[in-house]
Amino acid sequence: MPIITEINRLVATIDMERAEFGGLSACRIVNGMWQVAGGHGRIDPKKAVEEMIKYHEAGFTSWDLADIYGPAEEFIGDFRRLLASQKGKGELAKVQAFTKFVPEPKSMSRQFVERSVELSRRRMGVDSIDLIQFHWWDYYNPAWLDALVHLSELRDKGLIRNVGLTNFDTAHMHDMADAGIKIASNQVQYSIIDQRPAVKMAEFCKKNGVVLFAYGTVCGGLLSEKYLNRPEPGDAELDTLSLGKYKKMVDAWGGWELFQELLATLKGIADKHKASVANVAARYVLDRPSVAGVIIGARLGLSEHRQDNARVFGFSLDSADMEKIGTVTSRSRDLYQLIGDCGDEYR
Repeated sequence: MPIITEINRLVATIDMERAEFGGLSACRIVNGMWQVAGGHGRIDPKKAVEEMIKYHEAGFTSWDLADIYGPAEEFIGDFRRLLASQKGKGELAKVQAFTKFVPEPKSMSRQFVERSVELSRRRMGVDSIDLIQFHWWDYYNPAWLDALVHLSELRDKGLIRNVGLTNFDTAHMHDMADAGIKIASNQVQYSIIDQRPAVKMAEFCKKNGVVLFAYGTVCGGLLSEKYLNRPEPGDAELDTLSLGKYKKMVDAWGGWELFQELLATLKGIADKHKASVANVAARYVLDRPSVAGVIIGARLGLSEHRQDNARVFGFSLDSADMEKIGTVTSRSRDLYQLIGDCGDEYR
Protein backbone atom coordinates (compact mmCIF):
# COMPACT_ATOMS: atom_id res chain seq x y z
CA MET A 1 0.00 0.00 0.00
CA PRO A 2 1.45 3.45 -0.89
CA ILE A 3 2.72 5.37 2.14
CA ILE A 4 0.34 8.32 1.62
CA THR A 5 -2.68 6.03 1.31
CA GLU A 6 -1.65 4.20 4.47
CA ILE A 7 -1.26 7.48 6.37
CA ASN A 8 -4.71 8.63 5.30
CA ARG A 9 -6.17 5.23 6.24
CA LEU A 10 -4.67 5.44 9.72
CA VAL A 11 -5.77 9.05 10.15
CA ALA A 12 -9.30 8.11 9.06
CA THR A 13 -9.62 5.76 12.04
CA ILE A 14 -9.37 8.73 14.43
CA ASP A 15 -12.31 11.01 15.15
CA MET A 16 -11.03 14.42 14.07
CA GLU A 17 -12.13 17.07 16.56
CA ARG A 18 -13.77 20.19 15.16
CA ALA A 19 -14.61 23.57 16.68
CA GLU A 20 -17.75 25.50 15.85
CA PHE A 21 -17.48 29.28 15.76
CA GLY A 22 -18.80 32.11 13.63
CA GLY A 23 -20.80 29.78 11.42
CA LEU A 24 -17.71 27.69 10.66
CA SER A 25 -16.66 24.17 11.57
CA ALA A 26 -12.86 24.09 11.80
CA CYS A 27 -10.47 21.24 12.42
CA ARG A 28 -8.95 21.79 15.85
CA ILE A 29 -5.47 21.28 14.40
CA VAL A 30 -5.02 24.11 11.92
CA ASN A 31 -2.31 23.87 9.27
CA GLY A 32 0.02 26.85 9.68
CA MET A 33 1.45 28.48 6.55
CA TRP A 34 4.04 30.83 8.08
CA GLN A 35 6.56 28.26 6.87
CA VAL A 36 5.98 29.17 3.21
CA ALA A 37 7.06 32.78 3.83
CA GLY A 38 10.76 31.90 4.00
CA GLY A 39 13.25 30.94 6.69
CA HIS A 40 12.04 27.33 6.91
CA GLY A 41 13.59 25.82 3.79
CA ARG A 42 12.79 26.32 0.12
CA ILE A 43 9.19 25.48 -0.73
CA ASP A 44 8.38 24.25 -4.24
CA PRO A 45 4.96 25.75 -5.14
CA LYS A 46 3.72 22.78 -7.17
CA LYS A 47 4.72 20.24 -4.53
CA ALA A 48 3.28 22.46 -1.80
CA VAL A 49 -0.17 22.62 -3.40
CA GLU A 50 -0.15 18.89 -4.06
CA GLU A 51 0.74 18.33 -0.41
CA MET A 52 -2.19 20.54 0.64
CA ILE A 53 -4.53 18.12 -1.12
CA LYS A 54 -3.13 15.29 1.02
CA TYR A 55 -3.73 17.29 4.21
CA HIS A 56 -7.31 17.89 3.10
CA GLU A 57 -7.88 14.22 2.30
CA ALA A 58 -6.60 13.31 5.76
CA GLY A 59 -9.18 15.60 7.39
CA PHE A 60 -6.91 18.58 8.12
CA THR A 61 -9.17 21.02 6.30
CA SER A 62 -8.32 24.29 8.07
CA TRP A 63 -5.49 26.65 7.07
CA ASP A 64 -3.90 29.65 8.77
CA LEU A 65 -2.13 32.19 6.57
CA ALA A 66 -1.56 35.91 6.15
CA ASP A 67 -1.21 38.61 3.54
CA ILE A 68 2.45 38.93 4.60
CA TYR A 69 3.26 35.18 4.43
CA GLY A 70 4.85 35.33 0.99
CA PRO A 71 2.77 33.27 -1.49
CA ALA A 72 0.45 31.74 1.14
CA GLU A 73 -2.74 33.33 -0.16
CA GLU A 74 -1.86 32.35 -3.75
CA PHE A 75 -1.22 28.79 -2.55
CA ILE A 76 -4.75 28.68 -1.11
CA GLY A 77 -6.16 29.86 -4.43
CA ASP A 78 -4.16 27.26 -6.38
CA PHE A 79 -5.13 24.57 -3.86
CA ARG A 80 -8.81 25.40 -4.16
CA ARG A 81 -8.67 25.27 -7.96
CA LEU A 82 -6.84 21.92 -7.91
CA LEU A 83 -9.23 20.51 -5.31
CA ALA A 84 -12.26 21.55 -7.36
CA SER A 85 -10.81 20.02 -10.51
CA GLN A 86 -10.06 16.72 -8.75
CA LYS A 87 -13.10 16.34 -6.50
CA GLY A 88 -15.70 18.83 -7.75
CA LYS A 89 -16.58 22.32 -6.58
CA GLY A 90 -18.75 20.93 -3.77
CA GLU A 91 -15.59 19.81 -1.98
CA LEU A 92 -14.58 23.46 -1.49
CA ALA A 93 -17.24 23.83 1.21
CA LYS A 94 -15.08 21.60 3.43
CA VAL A 95 -12.13 24.04 3.33
CA GLN A 96 -11.58 26.77 5.93
CA ALA A 97 -8.91 29.38 5.21
CA PHE A 98 -8.09 32.03 7.82
CA THR A 99 -5.92 34.86 6.58
CA LYS A 100 -4.51 37.91 8.36
CA PHE A 101 -4.61 41.61 7.59
CA VAL A 102 -1.27 43.06 8.77
CA PRO A 103 -0.99 46.66 7.58
CA GLU A 104 1.62 49.22 8.44
CA PRO A 105 0.32 51.32 11.38
CA LYS A 106 -0.88 54.35 9.48
CA SER A 107 -4.20 55.99 8.64
CA MET A 108 -6.82 53.35 7.87
CA SER A 109 -9.30 54.63 5.30
CA ARG A 110 -12.28 52.56 4.25
CA GLN A 111 -10.89 52.45 0.70
CA PHE A 112 -7.51 51.14 1.82
CA VAL A 113 -9.01 48.39 3.98
CA GLU A 114 -11.44 47.40 1.25
CA ARG A 115 -8.66 47.21 -1.36
CA SER A 116 -6.56 45.07 0.97
CA VAL A 117 -9.43 42.65 1.59
CA GLU A 118 -10.21 42.52 -2.13
CA LEU A 119 -6.59 41.60 -2.89
CA SER A 120 -6.74 38.75 -0.36
CA ARG A 121 -10.07 37.54 -1.76
CA ARG A 122 -8.68 37.52 -5.30
CA ARG A 123 -5.51 35.70 -4.33
CA MET A 124 -7.42 33.09 -2.33
CA GLY A 125 -10.10 32.60 -4.98
CA VAL A 126 -13.04 33.11 -2.60
CA ASP A 127 -16.17 35.23 -2.64
CA SER A 128 -16.10 35.63 1.15
CA ILE A 129 -13.10 35.14 3.45
CA ASP A 130 -13.90 32.77 6.33
CA LEU A 131 -11.88 34.75 8.89
CA ILE A 132 -9.65 37.80 8.69
CA GLN A 133 -7.36 38.11 11.71
CA PHE A 134 -6.26 41.70 12.20
CA HIS A 135 -2.82 42.53 13.59
CA TRP A 136 -1.62 46.02 14.59
CA TRP A 137 1.95 46.81 15.53
CA ASP A 138 1.52 50.14 17.37
CA TYR A 139 -1.15 50.68 20.02
CA TYR A 140 -0.17 54.36 20.25
CA ASN A 141 -1.65 54.86 16.79
CA PRO A 142 -5.44 54.69 17.34
CA ALA A 143 -6.17 53.92 13.67
CA TRP A 144 -6.47 50.25 14.67
CA LEU A 145 -10.03 51.02 15.73
CA ASP A 146 -10.81 52.54 12.31
CA ALA A 147 -9.50 49.39 10.63
CA LEU A 148 -11.77 47.21 12.75
CA VAL A 149 -14.79 49.38 11.96
CA HIS A 150 -14.10 49.04 8.23
CA LEU A 151 -13.52 45.28 8.52
CA SER A 152 -16.81 44.97 10.39
CA GLU A 153 -18.59 46.83 7.58
CA LEU A 154 -17.10 44.45 5.01
CA ARG A 155 -18.26 41.53 7.14
CA ASP A 156 -21.77 42.96 7.17
CA LYS A 157 -21.61 43.21 3.36
CA GLY A 158 -20.69 39.53 3.14
CA LEU A 159 -17.13 39.93 1.89
CA ILE A 160 -15.83 38.53 5.18
CA ARG A 161 -17.58 35.94 7.32
CA ASN A 162 -15.75 36.72 10.57
CA VAL A 163 -13.43 39.40 11.92
CA GLY A 164 -10.76 38.18 14.31
CA LEU A 165 -7.47 39.35 15.79
CA THR A 166 -3.85 38.33 16.02
CA ASN A 167 -1.75 39.12 19.10
CA PHE A 168 -4.05 41.70 20.67
CA ASP A 169 -3.98 41.98 24.45
CA THR A 170 -6.95 41.74 26.79
CA ALA A 171 -7.13 45.47 27.55
CA HIS A 172 -7.61 46.36 23.89
CA MET A 173 -10.17 43.60 23.46
CA HIS A 174 -12.12 45.26 26.27
CA ASP A 175 -11.93 48.53 24.30
CA MET A 176 -13.34 46.76 21.25
CA ALA A 177 -16.20 45.30 23.26
CA ASP A 178 -16.98 48.73 24.72
CA ALA A 179 -17.06 50.14 21.18
CA GLY A 180 -19.57 47.48 20.11
CA ILE A 181 -17.18 45.69 17.74
CA LYS A 182 -17.90 41.97 17.43
CA ILE A 183 -14.76 39.83 17.38
CA ALA A 184 -14.85 36.11 16.62
CA SER A 185 -11.33 35.06 17.60
CA ASN A 186 -7.85 36.04 18.71
CA GLN A 187 -4.71 34.19 17.65
CA VAL A 188 -2.08 34.17 20.40
CA GLN A 189 1.03 32.33 21.47
CA TYR A 190 -0.03 29.56 23.86
CA SER A 191 1.94 26.54 24.99
CA ILE A 192 3.03 24.66 28.08
CA ILE A 193 5.96 27.10 28.06
CA ASP A 194 3.88 30.25 27.48
CA GLN A 195 0.63 30.20 29.45
CA ARG A 196 -0.02 33.94 29.46
CA PRO A 197 -3.48 33.61 27.80
CA ALA A 198 -4.72 31.84 30.95
CA VAL A 199 -4.08 34.90 33.12
CA LYS A 200 -6.75 37.29 31.80
CA MET A 201 -7.62 36.58 28.20
CA ALA A 202 -9.35 33.22 28.52
CA GLU A 203 -11.86 34.62 30.98
CA PHE A 204 -12.59 37.61 28.73
CA CYS A 205 -13.10 35.26 25.78
CA LYS A 206 -15.49 33.09 27.76
CA LYS A 207 -17.61 36.08 28.75
CA ASN A 208 -17.64 37.61 25.26
CA GLY A 209 -18.01 34.60 22.99
CA VAL A 210 -14.50 34.82 21.52
CA VAL A 211 -12.39 31.75 20.73
CA LEU A 212 -8.60 31.44 20.80
CA PHE A 213 -6.35 29.96 18.15
CA ALA A 214 -2.98 29.04 19.62
CA TYR A 215 0.34 29.13 17.83
CA GLY A 216 3.77 28.17 19.17
CA THR A 217 2.15 25.17 20.85
CA VAL A 218 5.03 22.83 19.99
CA CYS A 219 7.61 25.66 20.11
CA GLY A 220 8.64 25.25 16.49
CA GLY A 221 9.52 21.59 17.12
CA LEU A 222 11.49 22.06 20.36
CA LEU A 223 8.72 20.27 22.25
CA SER A 224 9.61 16.90 20.74
CA GLU A 225 11.69 13.81 21.39
CA LYS A 226 14.36 15.21 19.07
CA TYR A 227 15.58 17.62 21.75
CA LEU A 228 15.31 15.30 24.76
CA ASN A 229 18.69 14.56 26.37
CA ARG A 230 20.37 16.91 23.93
CA PRO A 231 22.94 19.58 24.78
CA GLU A 232 21.66 23.11 24.45
CA PRO A 233 21.65 23.93 20.72
CA GLY A 234 23.63 26.85 19.37
CA ASP A 235 22.39 29.32 16.80
CA ALA A 236 23.77 27.24 13.92
CA GLU A 237 21.59 24.29 14.94
CA LEU A 238 18.46 26.42 15.15
CA ASP A 239 18.07 26.40 11.39
CA THR A 240 14.52 27.70 11.03
CA LEU A 241 12.95 30.98 12.11
CA SER A 242 10.59 29.03 14.37
CA LEU A 243 13.36 27.24 16.25
CA GLY A 244 15.24 30.49 16.81
CA LYS A 245 12.12 32.29 17.98
CA TYR A 246 10.97 29.66 20.45
CA LYS A 247 14.43 28.89 21.81
CA LYS A 248 14.44 32.51 23.05
CA MET A 249 11.08 31.84 24.71
CA VAL A 250 12.49 28.74 26.40
CA ASP A 251 15.41 30.83 27.68
CA ALA A 252 13.02 33.41 29.12
CA TRP A 253 10.81 30.69 30.63
CA GLY A 254 13.49 28.89 32.60
CA GLY A 255 16.42 27.77 30.49
CA TRP A 256 17.58 24.54 28.91
CA GLU A 257 18.06 22.52 32.10
CA LEU A 258 14.47 23.03 33.24
CA PHE A 259 13.30 22.48 29.66
CA GLN A 260 15.01 19.08 29.71
CA GLU A 261 13.05 18.20 32.85
CA LEU A 262 9.86 19.21 31.08
CA LEU A 263 10.71 17.12 28.01
CA ALA A 264 11.44 14.08 30.19
CA THR A 265 8.11 14.53 31.97
CA LEU A 266 6.24 14.91 28.67
CA LYS A 267 7.99 11.84 27.27
CA GLY A 268 6.76 9.75 30.18
CA ILE A 269 3.20 11.00 29.66
CA ALA A 270 3.46 10.43 25.91
CA ASP A 271 4.62 6.83 26.39
CA LYS A 272 1.70 6.21 28.73
CA HIS A 273 -0.77 7.32 26.05
CA LYS A 274 1.14 5.81 23.09
CA ALA A 275 1.60 9.30 21.75
CA SER A 276 4.45 11.74 21.08
CA VAL A 277 5.79 14.67 23.10
CA ALA A 278 4.35 17.05 20.51
CA ASN A 279 0.96 15.33 20.87
CA VAL A 280 0.97 15.91 24.62
CA ALA A 281 1.97 19.56 24.15
CA ALA A 282 -0.89 20.10 21.69
CA ARG A 283 -3.43 18.21 23.78
CA TYR A 284 -2.53 20.30 26.82
CA VAL A 285 -3.38 23.55 25.01
CA LEU A 286 -6.47 22.18 23.26
CA ASP A 287 -7.93 21.42 26.69
CA ARG A 288 -7.44 24.98 27.95
CA PRO A 289 -10.59 27.15 28.28
CA SER A 290 -11.67 29.08 25.16
CA VAL A 291 -9.15 27.36 22.85
CA ALA A 292 -10.77 26.39 19.57
CA GLY A 293 -7.64 25.08 17.88
CA VAL A 294 -3.87 24.90 17.76
CA ILE A 295 -1.86 25.95 14.72
CA ILE A 296 0.88 23.52 13.76
CA GLY A 297 3.22 24.58 11.00
CA ALA A 298 3.20 22.67 7.72
CA ARG A 299 6.51 22.63 5.85
CA LEU A 300 4.74 21.70 2.63
CA GLY A 301 6.76 19.35 0.45
CA LEU A 302 9.65 19.22 2.94
CA SER A 303 8.23 17.24 5.85
CA GLU A 304 4.84 16.11 7.08
CA HIS A 305 3.39 15.03 10.42
CA ARG A 306 -0.23 14.25 9.56
CA GLN A 307 -0.33 10.82 11.15
CA ASP A 308 1.38 12.05 14.31
CA ASN A 309 -0.82 15.16 14.51
CA ALA A 310 -3.97 13.05 14.27
CA ARG A 311 -2.94 11.15 17.41
CA VAL A 312 -3.66 14.31 19.40
CA PHE A 313 -7.35 13.45 19.05
CA GLY A 314 -6.91 9.91 20.36
CA PHE A 315 -6.28 10.51 24.06
CA SER A 316 -6.92 12.83 27.01
CA LEU A 317 -4.67 14.05 29.78
CA ASP A 318 -5.74 12.94 33.24
CA SER A 319 -5.21 14.67 36.58
CA ALA A 320 -1.98 12.76 37.22
CA ASP A 321 -0.58 13.97 33.89
CA MET A 322 -1.51 17.55 34.66
CA GLU A 323 0.03 17.36 38.11
CA LYS A 324 3.33 16.10 36.67
CA ILE A 325 3.44 18.93 34.16
CA GLY A 326 2.53 21.47 36.83
CA THR A 327 5.35 20.26 39.07
CA VAL A 328 7.84 21.35 36.40
CA THR A 329 6.17 24.52 35.17
CA SER A 330 5.67 25.80 38.71
CA ARG A 331 9.46 26.29 38.86
CA SER A 332 9.60 28.43 35.72
CA ARG A 333 9.55 32.21 35.44
CA ASP A 334 6.24 34.05 35.20
CA LEU A 335 6.17 35.15 31.56
CA TYR A 336 3.15 37.36 32.15
CA GLN A 337 5.16 39.39 34.64
CA LEU A 338 8.30 39.23 32.51
CA ILE A 339 6.83 39.99 29.05
CA GLY A 340 3.28 41.20 29.60
CA ASP A 341 -0.03 40.10 28.16
CA CYS A 342 -0.49 38.27 24.86
CA GLY A 343 1.28 39.97 21.96
CA ASP A 344 3.24 42.40 24.12
CA GLU A 345 6.48 40.87 22.82
CA TYR A 346 5.69 42.44 19.44
CA ARG A 347 5.30 46.00 20.75
